[in-house]
Amino acid sequence: MKRWMKWGVGVVVVLVIGGAVMRALGARKASTARAAAALTVQPVLNLGASDVVLLSTRPLTRTLSISGGLKAVNTAIVKAKVSAEVKSLTVREGDKVTAGQVIGQLDVSELELRLKQAEQTAASSRAQLDIAKRALVNNRALVAQGFISATGLETSISNEAAAQASYGAASAAVDLARKSRNDAHLVSPITGTVSQRLVQPGERVNIDARLVEIVDLSKIEVEAAVAPEDVGSVAIGHNASLRIDGIADTVQAKVVRINPSTQAGTRAVMVYLALTPHPGLRQGLFAKGSIDVQQQNVLAAPLSAVRVDQARPYVIAVIDGKAVQRPVTLGARGNGAVDGRPDILVEVGGLPEGTVLLRGSVGQLRDGTAVKVAAADALSAPAGAASAGTASAGTASTPGRAASAAVAASTPR
Repeated sequence: MKRWMKWGVGVVVVLVIGGAVMRALGARKASTARAAAALTVQPVLNLGASDVVLLSTRPLTRTLSISGGLKAVNTAIVKAKVSAEVKSLTVREGDKVTAGQVIGQLDVSELELRLKQAEQTAASSRAQLDIAKRALVNNRALVAQGFISATGLETSISNEAAAQASYGAASAAVDLARKSRNDAHLVSPITGTVSQRLVQPGERVNIDARLVEIVDLSKIEVEAAVAPEDVGSVAIGHNASLRIDGIADTVQAKVVRINPSTQAGTRAVMVYLALTPHPGLRQGLFAKGSIDVQQQNVLAAPLSAVRVDQARPYVIAVIDGKAVQRPVTLGARGNGAVDGRPDILVEVGGLPEGTVLLRGSVGQLRDGTAVKVAAADALSAPAGAASAGTASAGTASTPGRAASAAVAASTPR
């Protein structure tokens, strides 16, 4: 083979190998570029309609937190009106009684003897009165005949008056002794339930000793102490929602009275709320809730949508398809409704009405995260246009399910 042909074959081989190497380098570079482009695509967080809420004007009911004990409006304590031994007591705690029902008896032995003594004294006074009256009649006749002086007649008149007074006192003593005997019957003054039985048969009790306590559970109030700076906003007729120990449901109440005086030491003012009849209410239970003191229409959002993990409160708004942190100013707080459900609302300033906010159930997101809201057309109308609910302050929770955690990353082909 000629020499120039050998050199030609070598050059061709070198060119073929170089071309293959260049094609391999180009393919590797293109693959690296595609991988880099895929890494630069930002993931998109898919959100449901329940994960967002519109910042809109809503009725907000400002509330005043209260707490206090339950107390029956009508209570009675049966006391001993005479000093005697308890002969019988037919009721115990939890028994129902009616007004006028005899619930016990004191021993009347001593009282019967005192009554007989008073009656005998009255009879003696009656006899003395008869004698004085007959003497007065005789003396009047003697004065008319001139046998005695007028002074003797005056003495007879005075004796008759004294005998009349003695008989009246003796008669009153009889009535008093008879009343004492009747007071030995223990009678319930009201209809209700026995809450305390303080004595047992056989015990000797003194006058005004406490025997039985009766409460009427048909009317129960809450006695709540309100600070002097807050009592000015409370008025008779304001509604309240209360949570009571042992009762699962929220119990409604209404302010019926406000004490005109303050409590010594604390300067608090007692406010009395009448409870709506509800099974399970008992005197002495503890109630906690809030009074609806004012209602106004404000630009508000659920309290759970406001984040407070930074120096200033802020919300996460959806702007141009991205989750953006925006600082806000907070105003009045109270009860309201979002999407027809009771919730705790807070007045929000610093953002225009209609801004889409992420609920607290979504959790924390990096500023600038791409988001996509499903059923975005449903958010075109202001949410929460329903009237304010009556949720108890501090107990309502933000409606909405957890955010969809599916992140779709689109990679260019």
